[in-house]
Amino acid sequence: MKQTHANTQTITAQVVNAFVTGNSGGNPAAVLLDADNLSDADMLRIAAKVGLSETAFVSKSKTQAFKLDFFTPNRRIAHCGHATIATFSYLAELGRVSEGETSKETVDGPRKIVIKNGAAYMEQLGPSYRMPSDWADGGVTAADVLKSLGINEVDLAQNVSPVLVNTGNNFIVVGVKDGATLRNLKPDFDLISDISEKLDLVGYYVFTTDRDATDKDATTRMFAPRYGIEEESATGMAAGPLACVLHDHLNINKETLVIEQGRFMTPASPSLITVELTVENGKILGLMAGGPGKVSESLTIDF
Repeated sequence: MKQTHANTQTITAQVVNAFVTGNSGGNPAAVLLDADNLSDADMLRIAAKVGLSETAFVSKSKTQAFKLDFFTPNRRIAHCGHATIATFSYLAELGRVSEGETSKETVDGPRKIVIKNGAAYMEQLGPSYRMPSDWADGGVTAADVLKSLGINEVDLAQNVSPVLVNTGNNFIVVGVKDGATLRNLKPDFDLISDISEKLDLVGYYVFTTDRDATDKDATTRMFAPRYGIEEESATGMAAGPLACVLHDHLNINKETLVIEQGRFMTPASPSLITVELTVENGKILGLMAGGPGKVSESLTIDF
């Protein structure tokens, strides 16, 4: 970071694609190291100028290996999956973290990070679920959610209702019957944003397990207009909740699940997120979600 004149500073950030498939696809996040002297207002202004769905600011921590602050273009977010993976993949590439366990401090508490073969995996909490009958205090119904996606009950997957899941952030997870339904969603971003505000959501994670649509455990789309993100191509903090739904609600009895995202967005940016569940006596106690990252470009930003 350098001072350019009395009221302007210049910083350099790396754009790192997280959850890449091979060396392509993935979801870009900006990573800014050594951000100790930046205020919240500085970070928000920088994130707005970067314009990506999330920017991670890395600084020293008194309690963990690193402190991470996450900002979308319009607000702070407590946790961001793909920006975490981007950050720790980049730190591993620089040799600032090594194979094995490390950690991050966030505004919502500490989380464990594990580096495996240069890929980063982040800790999430065991799931809590709120079914549509529990949404009344927010004035939201399942019908409202379906309307906001341009679908009806006949478009839903069998044996799973839309459900609000929290493993660190709130998401509504919606299963649809096939790939065509997933592709042809017509999201009403104003309505999704309104519902997200009422229920304190990051956004929606819509998925299908249709074997004609994917050879992974599920393929997905993610909408978070409340945070200035209409659609993004990989969302680690949403893949965790989905993996829990697949295990607990669809009885997919696996402790490692692979979630595909980004295939059905325009333009397509296929991403793969691996989720490892910690299960004891049939109960999910926690999980790790992760994958590889790749630096795509360097940005210079005046703020």
